[in-house]
Amino acid sequence: MAKKKIFFVLAIIIILFTSILVEKDIVNKILYPRKYSEYVSRYSEEFGLDENLVYSVIKVESKFRKDAISHKGAKGLMQISDITKEWAREELNLGEINIFDPETNIKIGCWYLSKLYKEFGRLDLVIAAYNGGSGNVRKWLNNYTYSKDGKSLDLIPFEETSTYVKKITKNYKMYNKLYSKEG
Repeated sequence: MAKKKIFFVLAIIIILFTSILVEKDIVNKILYPRKYSEYVSRYSEEFGLDENLVYSVIKVESKFRKDAISHKGAKGLMQISDITKEWAREELNLGEINIFDPETNIKIGCWYLSKLYKEFGRLDLVIAAYNGGSGNVRKWLNNYTYSKDGKSLDLIPFEETSTYVKKITKNYKMYNKLYSKEG
């Protein structure tokens, strides 16, 4: 009789532990959604990006709110500035742009990330440039205070950009953990 009770208690513990693990992934997938997947998939592929990076940028930039506007005036899901919007209009031969349209915003954001990858070639530099500007990243790479080798940043002098790089990196790792087999 005692063996049956022990077996029963162990079975309950195993079931509870398993359900906690399963529900943890469910909760994490709610916290790390993949909204607008049709557009993220299309434009990530078109511009040679990892979808999970794009989702990470959208999560940090706007928390998936298509009508988001930053204190600096950047707009939409990927927080596109007016200057980047106009540059994209020329480069991509776009007509009238509604920057709050999710498809348009994601297309421009992916295009811009792709441009930054071509310029810098490293994820951390791309992320820093997306937030702090490519001109600043180039200056930092050429300054021994911030870059000992001119290829990587040892220090990011803008606290906002430094925090941004950490947030994107954390989110990117989580998206890869949750969705690496799926996306």
